[in-house]
Amino acid sequence: MDHTADFDEFVRARGEALLRYGYVLSGNSEDAADLVQEALARLGDAWPRVRRKDDPEGYVRTTMVRLHINAWRRRHREDLVAAVPERGRFDHYGDADLWAELQELPRKQRAVLVLRYYEDLPDEKIAEVLGVSRGTVRSQASRALDKLRIKRVLQEAR
Repeated sequence: MDHTADFDEFVRARGEALLRYGYVLSGNSEDAADLVQEALARLGDAWPRVRRKDDPEGYVRTTMVRLHINAWRRRHREDLVAAVPERGRFDHYGDADLWAELQELPRKQRAVLVLRYYEDLPDEKIAEVLGVSRGTVRSQASRALDKLRIKRVLQEAR
């Protein structure tokens, strides 16, 4: 059986959805494309084994989350830029206000919210994917939601 053809078909069928998922995780199109590319490269190496387990998309999504969290750990939540970019137009993936607010959250909090509400994963699975305890998942989700609520209240008060 030709594994390359199966892999190519998977990429064609699920590539766009994976790119949207990467965007939700990372908050920008370039990082989303990098996450998808790296995760698919890893999937390609493991394709015969992963395909037999019947969940290649789960493998790619888990890989993307782990890559995203590892990048966060390496950068220690610090984005150094030479110049502050102008506020550009928002990509076509959804509600601009929501994604802008998510983008302002720390990476781990954003990942927890994406896995909980976008992927609809239980806390146990999120903890497994991120390599943290269930308590950490709950506290990160609580802190993220508190930040979003406070921001909304302040915006409404204006």
